[in-house]
Amino acid sequence: MPVCVSTEVMRSSDRWTIENLVPSRELMERAGRAIFEQAEWKSPVGIVCGKGNNAGDGFVVASLLKDHGIECEIVLLYEYSFSEDGKYFFDKCVDKGIPVVTEGDYGKYNTILDCIFGTGFKGEVREPAKSAIESINASGAYVVCADINSGLNGDTGLGDLYVISDLTVSIGTYKYGHFLGHAKTAMKNKVNCDIGIKIIGETKELN
Repeated sequence: MPVCVSTEVMRSSDRWTIENLVPSRELMERAGRAIFEQAEWKSPVGIVCGKGNNAGDGFVVASLLKDHGIECEIVLLYEYSFSEDGKYFFDKCVDKGIPVVTEGDYGKYNTILDCIFGTGFKGEVREPAKSAIESINASGAYVVCADINSGLNGDTGLGDLYVISDLTVSIGTYKYGHFLGHAKTAMKNKVNCDIGIKIIGETKELN
């Protein structure tokens, strides 16, 4: 059975790893590369990004798609609101000429990467994320989620509105929300990618 952790254990493990082993920017690059390598990308690709490090993972993927000649554009839901590392990789995307829009044309994408919320999301989905999630689910595209499906609680797997994915790429270690609550409905397939985060704290096995 897969090993899982709480979102709090994941946060503290991530923090410990950054302070002792791997710089945060390198971890973000590893996460984005892991997502890129797990999915089969069919252009055009829409990369739907929120504010935090989850969005930063998406910028890394966008850069890699561009390098491999795969057409993509970034849908920036919260205009120019970045984490420090996310801004670094966003600027790389701009330098490479990757298109950036604030409203996606979801019907034109053959693949969509969901990077709106990370595993720390709790509460109610509000605009502009609400409309984006509804549009992703209605798009008919092949949907990939970075770490966990946006709208799901990383500990409980519950949520009133969430992205339904063809593939969810968990980063570091599975979280409880990958198996509990609405996880089976939300995720057709899931895979975990170890990017070198040392887990500090309690783990459990779930299926």
